[in-house]
Amino acid sequence: MKSLKNSVQLIGRLGNNPEVKTFDSGKKMATFSMATNETYYNNKGEKVTDTQWHNIVLWGKKVDIADQYLQKGSEIALEGKLINRSYEKEGQKKYITEITANDFLMLGKKE
Repeated sequence: MKSLKNSVQLIGRLGNNPEVKTFDSGKKMATFSMATNETYYNNKGEKVTDTQWHNIVLWGKKVDIADQYLQKGSEIALEGKLINRSYEKEGQKKYITEITANDFLMLGKKE
C-alpha cells in the first residue's frame, strides 16, 4: 500500500496537442490538458455528464512518444501523482495542481 500514498489513475481525452519544451540541460517536458467525464442520473432522472479538466506533465522518454503520437482528442490512460505548486504573478500568489504522469497508454483505434 506504500505506493498508494500519492497515486492517480485517469482515462480521458487530450484537450490540446502536447506542448514540448527542451531545457538547456537537454531534459524534455511535455504539457497538455486532459478531460475526464463522469455520467450519472440526477434526482429528476436526467442524464448528466460532468467533465473535469486536468493539467498533465510528462518528463523524459515519454515526451518523445507523446509528441509523435498524441494529439487533441486522443484517448489515453495514465498513472501518475498529484503535484501542487505556486508562483507569483503581478504581486498575487497563484496555485496550480498538476498530474505528473509516470506512464501512459494510448487507447482507441489506430489511425
